[in-house]
Amino acid sequence: MIVVGAGLVGVAAAWWLQSHGHRVLIVDPGGGSEHGSGSGSGANLNGSQAALGVLMARVFHRSRGRAWRLRQQSLDLWEQWRQILEGRAHPIPWRPGLLLLASDPAELERQQALVTDPMRQGMGLQLWSQDKLAELSPAGPAAVGGLFSESDGQLDPGLTLHALLSDGIEAGLCHQSGRAVALEPRGGGWQVRLEPGGVAEAEWVLVCAGVASGALLEPLDVLEPMEPVLGQALELERAPNDAPRPTPPETLWNWPGAVVHGGVNLVPRPDLPGGRRFWLGATLEPGLRADPARLETLRELGGAAPPWLEAAHERGRWQGLRCRPQGQPAPLLEQVAPGLLLLSGHYRNGVLLAPASADWALRWIEGAGKRS
Repeated sequence: MIVVGAGLVGVAAAWWLQSHGHRVLIVDPGGGSEHGSGSGSGANLNGSQAALGVLMARVFHRSRGRAWRLRQQSLDLWEQWRQILEGRAHPIPWRPGLLLLASDPAELERQQALVTDPMRQGMGLQLWSQDKLAELSPAGPAAVGGLFSESDGQLDPGLTLHALLSDGIEAGLCHQSGRAVALEPRGGGWQVRLEPGGVAEAEWVLVCAGVASGALLEPLDVLEPMEPVLGQALELERAPNDAPRPTPPETLWNWPGAVVHGGVNLVPRPDLPGGRRFWLGATLEPGLRADPARLETLRELGGAAPPWLEAAHERGRWQGLRCRPQGQPAPLLEQVAPGLLLLSGHYRNGVLLAPASADWALRWIEGAGKRS
């Protein structure tokens, strides 16, 4: 089978299928910038390039339905996958813990409802008071309270993608550089035409190309309506004088993991040189081109940025296009033609939902004989 697209969803699907004994070729268009190396002048079609890897499953605002089930399944699978990759010398950096800040009483009331929800009992959710939040160093944005989840957390999307791909290739996963430009039915299967040249054929094709999926599906008249939403993110470094010196890097942050304020993720990275760096993002921008002014708004946190954030130095910026379904819930997991699966439209949750998407594809393919 062929997986078109080498973002995290595509690589996860290829790795999971290959792990279950399937022969898989993943087609990678190549190009793209790593975190912190973008110029800010254009957009990468790979939404994984914009991701910060914050996994929000236990604190999801709904407690039932497809979206809830996919999130819980994915978080459980990520734990399983981390153990597998750790045992194969391809560890995924993982920081457990996620703190949602409540900026007003209404938001705090919604957080309180989540803690008392019977569906979330035993999931390790805790309400944090203002006094508890005051212990954060450096201080977070002003809040009336917060919700802490010990099970949710953050992983590095780039290193995770590299770990899955490296482990898969060592175990026999085939990886080919090239851009898929056309899909054609051929003898009970599919032919994928590549640029700059060549073709690949298989019984099954998985289209995991994000925004680029539309160009492949449109000639087949099976196009699902999707729109690009651009996201910009920053890597920043705290100023040297915002904490007593000398200060060991491991004591520069006492945050319990990533912090979310008003939909913006602040991700401390004490593992990076100096221990003072952090990620901030991401913006929500319609269209294909980035607006530099949105980065300034992002840094201001809607006027709630603490002094250390305002004084931080920019170390890099990057961007990518998230794919959002139109008129349908995210993500799109469906067979759009016999033997042709679409895994796309994950919008802001591609990293979180990659394992559940991969498992959906596996179960669909392995159950095909039972449905025929």
